[in-house]
Amino acid sequence: MATRIVDSADVSPEAVIGDGSSVWHLAQVRERAVLGRGCVVGRGAYIGTGVELGDHCKVQNYALVYEPARLARGVFVGPAAVLTNDTFPRAINPDGSLKDATDWQAVGVTVEEGASIGARAVCVAPVTIGAWSTVAAGAVVTRDVPAHALVVGVPARQVGWVGRAGHPLESTDTPGRWRCPTTGTTYIEHDGTLTEEGTPHD
Repeated sequence: MATRIVDSADVSPEAVIGDGSSVWHLAQVRERAVLGRGCVVGRGAYIGTGVELGDHCKVQNYALVYEPARLARGVFVGPAAVLTNDTFPRAINPDGSLKDATDWQAVGVTVEEGASIGARAVCVAPVTIGAWSTVAAGAVVTRDVPAHALVVGVPARQVGWVGRAGHPLESTDTPGRWRCPTTGTTYIEHDGTLTEEGTPHD
């Protein structure tokens, strides 16, 4: 599959766009950003300077991914979601002068493999979104999200677990054992973490 960058997209010549990726209308991909293979950047989305996306990521329309975010393979960022980079934002310094890039230190959001961030969710850096977790639409994430966790609300709180297919897991007759209703895969909960059955845990 060929790489596709539409004419209205603003892609820096210093960005690296992987084979088979698509950058759609009015999207902006900044200097030194790296997109893996088969990525999709939707209409009006923003990929900040030096941001890294693994293979097969989807950044939907009008999502904002600010540097220095790192997205692993297969991450989904929903429409109008925001990954921030300033924990204590101010437009000006205490003396009233306009802040520039030298007046603050950017901090990023890390999103691990297969995780999904719902529409209009906000991830307040610095946080890590664990592998295969789901951040519900409209949630505001202010602390790390465990792998496979389902988090909702403002601030986001965990309400369940999700499997690789993205569907909420169902409890079984065995405490600490969960099952995916779509794939049948079973997962084991141990000390607040979830792993697929048969996967070693600490």
